[in-house]
Amino acid sequence: MEKSQVPHDTHGRQSPSRYVLVFDEAYKLLGITRRRDILRGLELHFLAQTGDGASPLPSGGKTNSQRPETSSEKLTAGIKEQAERPVSDVMLPIQATVDYEDEVMKVISKMVGHNISMLPVLKEDRVVGVIRSVEVFHEIANLIL
Repeated sequence: MEKSQVPHDTHGRQSPSRYVLVFDEAYKLLGITRRRDILRGLELHFLAQTGDGASPLPSGGKTNSQRPETSSEKLTAGIKEQAERPVSDVMLPIQATVDYEDEVMKVISKMVGHNISMLPVLKEDRVVGVIRSVEVFHEIANLIL
């Protein structure tokens, strides 16, 4: 599999990755985290109401007009506290990888089989990059068009 250019969206902008690979100090791949995982990790549980029928959502399941006022200082402090949590609290384990020399059909098979849209690419057991479903589609389009 050759390295391809980063695909562009319909407006000519680069399509940035939505994933971050997580490594330990020895550069061992531990998992991935997505932007939504990070946002979920920052969720402000301290705002949720407790007791019977409590919602786990920051709004406590209430609309804006039903929620008690919360100071921006409290919100800022809550976000800063949540930001101190380890990334391992929100990361996802690696389900599969592909080798640098693997064919695109193997990539497709692993993506479909594991219901994932990004795979780490290894060369001699070291991570050398990732391949996303958008790049797979780009490669397929180049082959058939």
